[in-house]
Amino acid sequence: MESAIQGPAWDLTEEYTSPNAAEIDADLGQVAVLCDEIEALNGQLSGVQKVATAQQIFKLCERVSVLLQNPSTYANCLLSVNSRDPDAQNLQGRLQAFQKRLGDAAQPLNQFSDLATDDEIRDYLSDPEVAPAEFLVMHSRERRHELLSLKEENLVNGLSQDGLHAWGRLYTQLSGTLECDVLIGNEQQQMGIAQAAGLMQKPDDSVRRNAWSAINTAWEQQEESCAAGINSIAGWRLEMCRKRSDQHPVHYLDAPVHMNRISRATLERVLDAAATFKPLAQRAARLQARAYGKTQIGPWDSRAPAPVLDPNADAAISFDTAIDIISQAYSQVDPSLGEFVQMMVDKRWVEGTAGGSKRPGAYCTGFRKSRTPRVYMTYTGGASDVITLAHELGHAYHSWVMRDLPESQLSYGMSLAETASTFGETLVRDAMLQRADSLQTRMDVIWEDMTALIAFVLNIPTRFEFERNFYDARAERPLRPDELKALMSDAWRKWYGDALSEPDPMFWASKLHFYISGLSFYNFPYLFGYLFSQGVYASRDKFGDDFFPRYQALLRDTGRMTAEQLASRHLDADLTSPDFWHQTLSAMEPRVNEFESVIEEAGF
Repeated sequence: MESAIQGPAWDLTEEYTSPNAAEIDADLGQVAVLCDEIEALNGQLSGVQKVATAQQIFKLCERVSVLLQNPSTYANCLLSVNSRDPDAQNLQGRLQAFQKRLGDAAQPLNQFSDLATDDEIRDYLSDPEVAPAEFLVMHSRERRHELLSLKEENLVNGLSQDGLHAWGRLYTQLSGTLECDVLIGNEQQQMGIAQAAGLMQKPDDSVRRNAWSAINTAWEQQEESCAAGINSIAGWRLEMCRKRSDQHPVHYLDAPVHMNRISRATLERVLDAAATFKPLAQRAARLQARAYGKTQIGPWDSRAPAPVLDPNADAAISFDTAIDIISQAYSQVDPSLGEFVQMMVDKRWVEGTAGGSKRPGAYCTGFRKSRTPRVYMTYTGGASDVITLAHELGHAYHSWVMRDLPESQLSYGMSLAETASTFGETLVRDAMLQRADSLQTRMDVIWEDMTALIAFVLNIPTRFEFERNFYDARAERPLRPDELKALMSDAWRKWYGDALSEPDPMFWASKLHFYISGLSFYNFPYLFGYLFSQGVYASRDKFGDDFFPRYQALLRDTGRMTAEQLASRHLDADLTSPDFWHQTLSAMEPRVNEFESVIEEAGF
């Protein structure tokens, strides 16, 4: 079943013409040569010239990383659109050996930069080409007590390719090939789960519920495989925590918090704020249910569109219209932002087609050689698709504004990664509300605003609650599917309360984020990013004409500062204090009040 409305296909040929392109062979040939050089130099890291040797290795590792990341991104892009692409699968498999080799080759440098004396590190960073890595080096040294021996680190890296990461690859392959039977009217229709998930954006409550039920039924048939996967991924991480606890105890939250460049204190303030304002988000959820003639929302309603007030009106939004809306909204901050959105489309850097073999979800990625971003999603014309597109284009702008920075300053914590994306969402929603010329349009826009509030303040903490409780239990033993369902259901009930008609017990299996082998607790960064971006958005009035330069500077600094440092420098805010977070969420109450007014005006 093809969608009547869909977005364009992206063009990847600027990077490579096919998975078998000679350019890929050339890049990987260079990778092999450079790895030879790194491995030869590694033996000198314990000598009298170890600082100079480390500087040489650093420069080689940066070059290898770029060359290896490019075909890896390309393979992932191809498999996202067609998960059955055999050539892309072969390329992805071929890259594993190179990734393992680079991981092994880079370990001695990692050990040097973590364990060197303060004087040696000062000398190491004195090289102009190495100096930009100062933040990364010093931030990494905060966890040097967790390091294993070089031999053990290499063993972990090697075994993880067909251990930890194999489970993640299995899940992505399952999600791309899994099909389900959805009852639409009186007809059973077979489709991929990404297409079925798209049906949960339809206004018909029965269609949404049937799609959700069909997706869960499909995952239930794979529950033993999913349980094995999620238990193995968590078990691996917990065992690594134990192995790394020789000097100080290592908690399973230490790595994700450190990776996100926030403190545990900041994380606790964010979660406390969500718990405090949980009733506000539950109120928004009950109002959405009321608009559908119900007293409670169901788990199939998380992406439901605003109710159709005029059945004769065409609620679908073409892709071109969506781009116009986003471009104009972005331009309100600065014209260059709107021009960027149009450039992304003109250069065919956006993928929005609908297809049976596409993987579910949406993301932004980028090619390191050309420093160009790509946006991936399945665009079917729903209002939430416009917001998703605005979100991913925000990610793309974030990378675009950093494209001239040194390689070592391009990576940032996932919590900071959501800053520009969620900022973009808010821009588009507010712009659409301002230009609304009908009750339907007002309903559509503010509905998306409420959907975001519910998603970030209720759904994201639900995921965190489940994952935290799961890890605590997994420390004792693997959990069976029925136990995972129970943990998942308990988390739904705790956060949604009586605003929810029933929990989603299979969410632990259907949610990709629990199976990303390279990241754990890929949930709280969204809550942080949502609230942080709302705080950034609110500062537009505070800083006036100075806002856009501050905003750009904040984005550019995300690869070389902690979140707390960013907020202090660019927003004059303290993230370890409850004030910032409570002020941000307090500003949402008038929006909920306005939503209730629209609901009443519509006669619900």
